[in-house]
Amino acid sequence: MTATPRQLTVLCLALSLCALLAVPGNFPGLGGDARLTLCVFTLATCAWIATPIDDTYIALGAGLALTATGVISSDTLFGTLGDATVWLLICAFVLAAAVARSGLAGRAAAFLVSGARSVRQLTHLTTAALVVTAFAVPATSGRAALALPVFLALAKVLADRRRLVVMLALLFPTVILLSAVATLIGAGAHLITVSVLWESTGDEIGFTKWLLLGLPLAIASSHLAAEAVLLTTTRRADRTGPVAITAEQIQEHSDRPVTGPWEPAETRCALLLATVVALWCSEPLHRVPPAVVALIGAVVAASPALGTVRLKDALKTVPWSLLLFMAATMAMGVALAESGAARWLVSGLPGDLPPWLFLTVVIAVSTAAHLVLQSRSARSSVLVPLVVAAAVGAGVNPVAAALASTAAAGFCHTLPASAKPVALFADVPGVPTYTSRDLLRLSAVLAPLTAALVLLFAVAVWPLLGVPVTR
Repeated sequence: MTATPRQLTVLCLALSLCALLAVPGNFPGLGGDARLTLCVFTLATCAWIATPIDDTYIALGAGLALTATGVISSDTLFGTLGDATVWLLICAFVLAAAVARSGLAGRAAAFLVSGARSVRQLTHLTTAALVVTAFAVPATSGRAALALPVFLALAKVLADRRRLVVMLALLFPTVILLSAVATLIGAGAHLITVSVLWESTGDEIGFTKWLLLGLPLAIASSHLAAEAVLLTTTRRADRTGPVAITAEQIQEHSDRPVTGPWEPAETRCALLLATVVALWCSEPLHRVPPAVVALIGAVVAASPALGTVRLKDALKTVPWSLLLFMAATMAMGVALAESGAARWLVSGLPGDLPPWLFLTVVIAVSTAAHLVLQSRSARSSVLVPLVVAAAVGAGVNPVAAALASTAAAGFCHTLPASAKPVALFADVPGVPTYTSRDLLRLSAVLAPLTAALVLLFAVAVWPLLGVPVTR
């Protein structure tokens, strides 16, 4: 395959930087391990940006290179696979498979959406339902796949109101992406952030603390985005017409019952999910780690007597590629922190920036990063170690800076290729959906709004919840 001019440019830039780092006389304050780490980090980042090679393959190659050169030990590389956050995500996917098999999602959607009597009510009830799915299904692509049948049912019911269908097509991925910040399992990037913070500063963010900080932001940003989608996609005449969607209409397009008495499997699954979420939220009381709670829930969900899904079927839904990617990038983060490379990279930044201005720069860069790095996890792998190191040098609380960066990186709506949920809903056979122009129009409004909202939470809301701007 012939390389494009963009790929050649990025490759030349990466090789030039590596050549400069390889000369011992350059950058006298940089040690040997730090030079090797920066070379590997630069090549991996450029490969993520400019090549079609699988992100996981690149991350594994980078982790292997760091291990082979002695920057990190083999125990560090392989130990990341046994990290509690990796097990948390595996078990969460098993629970999600049980929820999907039981049909609870369709019943909950029908219950909420059938209460809408206006377009604005339909928009915000749909938004509320999508926010709730963050507790049941990990990763944004999994939630998008679960929500697609619900969207198709609504699109059939509203087939004579094309603009509303397009609005809903844009609403679903928008809310799915922005509401992921509600929970620790909402995206793999969150687990990478938690790991980097722990390895770099010793600060620990558990499920409950993330929920306390992330859920209010998820609710606010999702409903703000819902209004932005509604106003940029529809006209006044579209919004003033009444809406009457019944559960029976949704049932016509669903293969699972959405009304009537609950089946035993649905009841068991709902009780199990409620118990697991309650135990996650009450971790400070019982001190059982979230990964252990998730493992217990997964074992029950796949048990022959009480479960709703077979274990081997549930494990097929686990994105093993994502887990390997997370493990490899965690090892890269350890190398950046322990070799001193991250600290050296940010040592040239001015140290007298006001905290609010420092956070503004972090949020702006993280918001725009999706234009360069399509993978949300890759963005956090690149940005968070640098943000944490820079925050320590600037006197800013690294927890606040890392959370702000991760939350801002959740905005990735500019292009269909910017995120998997956006790509999924951009091409739905037989249903009118949004165009690239619709995405650009929404991004022009939503990008500054979400960035400003994240900054507001970082400087005004999170300090009230125990995460001050400065240490």
